[in-house]
Amino acid sequence: MKLKYALLVGDGMADNPIAELDKKTPLQYAHTPNMDRVAQCGRSGKVATIPDGLPPGSDVANLSLMGYEADKYYTGRAPLEAASMGIRLAANDTAFRCNLVTIDNGIMADYSAGHIDTDTARAIIEELCRKLPAGTFRLYPGISYRHLLVIPDFPDGLDCTPPHDISGQKILSYLPKGDGCEMLLELQKQARTILAQSEINKNRIADGKVPVTDIWLWGHGKSIVLPTLDQRFGLSGSVISAVDLIRGIGVLAGLNNRIVQGATGYLGTNYKGKTDAAQSALSTEDFVFIHVEAPDETSHEGSLQKKIQAIEEFDREIVGEMLRFQDDTGNLRVLVTPDHATPLSLRTHTCQPVPYTMCGPEIEKAPVQSYNEYAVTQTPLITGPRLFELFIKG
Repeated sequence: MKLKYALLVGDGMADNPIAELDKKTPLQYAHTPNMDRVAQCGRSGKVATIPDGLPPGSDVANLSLMGYEADKYYTGRAPLEAASMGIRLAANDTAFRCNLVTIDNGIMADYSAGHIDTDTARAIIEELCRKLPAGTFRLYPGISYRHLLVIPDFPDGLDCTPPHDISGQKILSYLPKGDGCEMLLELQKQARTILAQSEINKNRIADGKVPVTDIWLWGHGKSIVLPTLDQRFGLSGSVISAVDLIRGIGVLAGLNNRIVQGATGYLGTNYKGKTDAAQSALSTEDFVFIHVEAPDETSHEGSLQKKIQAIEEFDREIVGEMLRFQDDTGNLRVLVTPDHATPLSLRTHTCQPVPYTMCGPEIEKAPVQSYNEYAVTQTPLITGPRLFELFIKG
């Protein structure tokens, strides 16, 4: 019977010890019987997903987990999202991630504008497209607060900061710097004026919702080409995620995007829709990559209880359901891992290694009793691409 593979990513699950949890990490503290089961019947270890010299973003980390050497292929986050959105970048194009954000008195109050819904966000992007002065840039609507801006012939040498890295901080020292920054700063200034007068924002405020005060441009890069997983490993497969970044990696890796209605990238997402889509994909394909964003989002918010909730939902609704599927089919390998750590104390990503655990047919067993950062302290450190190879090849 041909082996099948399910890679389950709880974005940003890893963390540091927290005093309120008796110096346990959220992974140690949360009730995670299914991830513990994988650890008890398979093998676990620690993986470095961020190569030296690259930023600890979900883009770099998930490229690594998908088996790619990020230091060889990575150009920036936005080109990956462009691939998901079907936007073809010319060789001279630079793509930027465009967040809808809330800035209050010069402070990054909310990098997601209250996790704005996609329909409202699309209406705001369309309004900006109509009202921003004509220029060479192109603005594309995405999902929730995540959108895309493309500028041809943009110079190299720009320095931008992700907005989720500066939650609660003054923005002045984190505005775009370097070659071409004047154009971005002018676009952000013009957008701020339009958004301040927007009827959509006035209605949001009247309804007690967070207004969209600004756009924030970051994550820039040129087009990217990857060898597909079929070319490298003979694998067909699908990606299941609520965010364009992961979908874009899937497109470039030659995988199908299974779009799940009601998948939000936050707590209470359509977990059943995700596992149903995964099980359907595995009926005809070899590999699925299921990505859940909620642990990372709640970490950026700095909410301990929400992060614990996100981890427990991931364990129950994703890992538990895929283990039941593994029991039914008998030919499924399961790998569980964060892409990176997002410590609540920092509210942003770090480069530290994260724990993985996997089980299934022909996986060499080296059991531990539970799945968390400290259960794997004595295990060898491997890279993301090496972990992917071990998972696929054994």
